Amino acid sequence: MQDQGRSSRTKTGGRIHPHGNKKKHQLGSSPTETQFDDPSYKAVDARGNTTKIRALATDVTNVTEDGETERVEIENVVNNPANPNYARRNIITKGAILETELGFARVTSRPGQTGQVNAIIVDYEPEE
Repeated sequence: MQDQGRSSRTKTGGRIHPHGNKKKHQLGSSPTETQFDDPSYKAVDARGNTTKIRALATDVTNVTEDGETERVEIENVVNNPANPNYARRNIITKGAILETELGFARVTSRPGQTGQVNAIIVDYEPEE
């Protein structure tokens, strides 16, 4: 778990003395890096009486084109603007460009938060 509370340092590097203890609502966690692989999911507790389904790995996406949505297989992660290494490691995040049977698709959902990959068809020219 990661603390996402107030920093113990000021902008200039001076020390801020804590005025209280760490609280549960200030906890964070490391990001779920959803991979292109055999499907695997994990349920985690969220705030309130809810749970989140995290997609640890997936090989399918819901692709929308002209108002029609179809479930198709992912063939490859072509590009990921979040991090160039993510495309090499086949990590899927929001904004990633996927190669599917229907063509190139850009991810519009957050698979680490929602547990599914939703995408829309885009015109994409891979760089050689």
